[in-house]
Amino acid sequence: MKLLHNAKVIVGFDLCDTYAQISYANIDSDSVETLSSVAGAEIYNVPAVLCKKEGVNHWLYGKDALAEQGGIVIENLLSLAISGEPIQIEENSYQPEALLTLFCKRCLGMLSQITVPDKIAALMITCKTMDNRILEVLEQVVAGLGLKTDRIFFQSHTESFYYYMLYQPEELWLRQSLLCEYRDNSILVYRMECNRRTTPVVVYMEEGKYPFTAYEPMPEGEALRKEKMERMDEEFLHLLENICHNQMISSVYLIGEHFSEEWMKESLRYLCKGRRVFQGSNLFSKGACFGILERLKPGEIGKAHVFLGNDKLKTNVGMRILRRGQDSYYALLDAGVNWYEAEENIEFYLQDGNSVELLLTSLIGGQNRLAEITLEGLSEGNSRLQMRLYLKDEKHLVVEVEDLGFGVFRPATHRVWQEELELENG
Repeated sequence: MKLLHNAKVIVGFDLCDTYAQISYANIDSDSVETLSSVAGAEIYNVPAVLCKKEGVNHWLYGKDALAEQGGIVIENLLSLAISGEPIQIEENSYQPEALLTLFCKRCLGMLSQITVPDKIAALMITCKTMDNRILEVLEQVVAGLGLKTDRIFFQSHTESFYYYMLYQPEELWLRQSLLCEYRDNSILVYRMECNRRTTPVVVYMEEGKYPFTAYEPMPEGEALRKEKMERMDEEFLHLLENICHNQMISSVYLIGEHFSEEWMKESLRYLCKGRRVFQGSNLFSKGACFGILERLKPGEIGKAHVFLGNDKLKTNVGMRILRRGQDSYYALLDAGVNWYEAEENIEFYLQDGNSVELLLTSLIGGQNRLAEITLEGLSEGNSRLQMRLYLKDEKHLVVEVEDLGFGVFRPATHRVWQEELELENG
């Protein structure tokens, strides 16, 4: 769809070592489209490759980079950026983060088909996994893109799968939903399941990786071709029978360019018994767009569900406070947010003692507990404190407390106490 010139667009950017992909939507719509790298075709994946022409400062990306004869090709851009090791190309040394930024900038240039860069209202980058180093790299990349928005988000493929399903008819995820992704010499399987006995409904995601025949072009000979297809079909069927045994599955999504009805005859017949089966390659980038929509304008279905994937905080963090003379609970961090987005700053008064108590309430069946943080050396009595909470990873909460004094009665020392608490992580 061609957006109106003044329309704001949200962008879902799926970024992997082998490919990138862009989906988009009008900010006022939940109709998501995916950009094709070839006009008039449904070729969504852009090879994650750069090529520098020899002797000149001219760079190609994607399919053009692969087609260039005699150039210097750089692959695995995301892994190179994560390693952080400079790359020597001819007489020059390049920072891998800068090369990844260049590739991403060229990919986003494809949006000129439907709008202008200034109209990007929000960007979500989705990768297979999220950890501290990947986030650090992605933040450097985003800083180099020069976008005129601060609404930048990151999420894993599992979360993109969740948000994609959230915007599908509910009968497709009434029971379990299965996603199979065929890459290289393995099949990644994501199993999404809802616990509808809780309020809100808690959504879990299991992940598994299974060895599978590495994809190679089919042999030209008819007999060899038939033999290979039957062998792959039998191998996939056996894998599915193990995964689906005694499981109630409503829908199955087959992701990856190597899945083909040409060889999946018996395995598809098995999958389609009592299940809806879909095949495609743009689920994660679309799920990234839906993730933005849910952050900017949460829907009723989203409010009724909480996703507890690997990247999610699974514990509510709060404290008991005295408010208008009444004991009450004050929420600091809510379960269901990404651990790398969970942060809170609060100022409060401590009437007596030299310790702060946090109430940790697990959403995955663990015991609720009080965590006491002792502020050694703090003068007992009225104190004004500032507390910052953030997560080091998905199960380690860092608490920093700073002494702000108590007005004219006690000057601030600005001493900082720090403690790390271990949380339930499933």
